[in-house]
Amino acid sequence: MQTALDRVPDRYLARLHQHQELMKFAVVGAMTWFIDTGIVYTLKLTVLQDKPLTARAIGVLIATIASYILNREWSFSTRGGRQRAHEAALFFGVSALAVVVTLIPQAIALYIFDIHVPHVSPTTQALSNFITGQILGVLLAMAFRYWALRRFVFPDDLTQAALETL
Repeated sequence: MQTALDRVPDRYLARLHQHQELMKFAVVGAMTWFIDTGIVYTLKLTVLQDKPLTARAIGVLIATIASYILNREWSFSTRGGRQRAHEAALFFGVSALAVVVTLIPQAIALYIFDIHVPHVSPTTQALSNFITGQILGVLLAMAFRYWALRRFVFPDDLTQAALETL
């Protein structure tokens, strides 16, 4: 990793350091996006062909578990200070809300705009599901999660309070 950072121009390196937490969060988000996408499409192409929202919910759930571990241990490792059980409960609560945010664009496309078979071709539905679920839904949920995780799950003020008591 350090070799890659050595190639970054100084003017950009300062920005990367300034937004290090956001960059780590984005890397975790990208990794869990691939986990989610792989699971969703594996399920949709096999056992859940007629249930795209169920496949989406399962993919999001598994990716969320991976996200907690990666964010706790890497992205927000300098934040927090809560007991792990309390922190995990808050994380999964925020993530449950993020699942709803993830599903909204795809549900609107499927059930309000009727972008599903037999109203459209299977290819059109698949493309719509990808754009609304894997891109729009995930981006909206990622923005929501970043804000909520920093504010409620891994707040900076708890870390400061813990350091002051030492």
